[in-house]
Amino acid sequence: MSQRFDIIVLGAGMVGVSVAVHLQQRGRAVALVDRRPPGSETSMGNAGLIQREGVVPYGFPRDVRTLLRYASNTAPELRYHLRDLPALLPFLYAYWRNSSPRRHLRIAERYAPLIAHCLDEHRALATAAGALELLRPAGWMRVFRSPRAWQQGVAEAGDWQRRWGVAFEALDAAALQRAEPALRGHLAGAVRYSDAVPCSDPQALVQAYAAHFVQLGGTLLQGEASSLREGWTVDGAQGPLQAPDVVIALGPWAQPLTRRLGLRLPLAVKRGYHMHYASGEGPALSHPVLDAEVGYLLAPMRRGIRLTTGAELARLDAAPTPRQLEQVEPLARELASLGPRLDAQPWMGQRPCTPDMLPLLGRAPRQGGLWLAHGHAHHGFTLGPVSGRLLAELLCGQQPLLDPAPFDPARFA
Repeated sequence: MSQRFDIIVLGAGMVGVSVAVHLQQRGRAVALVDRRPPGSETSMGNAGLIQREGVVPYGFPRDVRTLLRYASNTAPELRYHLRDLPALLPFLYAYWRNSSPRRHLRIAERYAPLIAHCLDEHRALATAAGALELLRPAGWMRVFRSPRAWQQGVAEAGDWQRRWGVAFEALDAAALQRAEPALRGHLAGAVRYSDAVPCSDPQALVQAYAAHFVQLGGTLLQGEASSLREGWTVDGAQGPLQAPDVVIALGPWAQPLTRRLGLRLPLAVKRGYHMHYASGEGPALSHPVLDAEVGYLLAPMRRGIRLTTGAELARLDAAPTPRQLEQVEPLARELASLGPRLDAQPWMGQRPCTPDMLPLLGRAPRQGGLWLAHGHAHHGFTLGPVSGRLLAELLCGQQPLLDPAPFDPARFA
């Protein structure tokens, strides 16, 4: 016999858990379904930043010099699998077009209202879940090796401040040394984004939100999302689950399922790797730090110092190739004192990306009772709670917190 619910949410990452919490808060009977425990995939291995400053999505480079450097497939911030490029070319072309200055600015203007609520919505969930100790109001830094790059970074941050109220501090070399004495080498300066909030354990935060969902009366179940069929029915570990509405919040694994259901929504993945290190000698790192001219980030975590790499373009099921990690680790050891590796092997995660850099949030086109909540690219951890609230308001027929039109999946129909 089937278990019946008002809504089934597929995917227990940051986005799916947040959707489930907000629906349960609104009196719906919700089943949150995943094959693994909450926060076990992409939500576990990110840099742990709630990026209030992240108002401009990561665009595709347009200048010839950078494109030629990327074509060599040796850049530390971007690698690709050559055999997968033909299949990725339509996506990459659309991504490149949308990254023109005019289009990119328009996209940022649509994205800004969503980002503007990220801190308030995270704090609300973290407070309710008793997880505020995982959040540290420390901000994070982009550090620059050359004066020219630092000046460009400061100018960019100033533009974002004027347009969207992004708070920042420009730190010259001396101020950077005072603010982050753990850093070594000849650095020109930094931009510190003071409103951003680092998290010391991203998976633990997702799990705290999931535990809050259960405390609210929600049902957390193991099941196989790929079994979804019209009706809407999903095979759970203890039997079939049914609901009139279902939310697909599967991150990079959404596309195989939505395609089987007849939807042709453009989605690609940017893969990334991480490794943890023991702290070395000297002062401990107190901020997450992006080595902006190289393309990796160091973040202090509960487990140790986490090094996260740039992006790798490949198909969803391609084997891991952590070349970027091997390439940047020596540079990271020059920047900060890192001890031995703490993980047996590099972790790999996959970020789900749309070509217009905006997430898919809303009712699926031509599918009654089917809702989508994925495609957040680099900001799924940042945007989970506000996306969860927005989707819950739409599904429940409430006045939405902000205009949902820019994120409507029907824009690709």
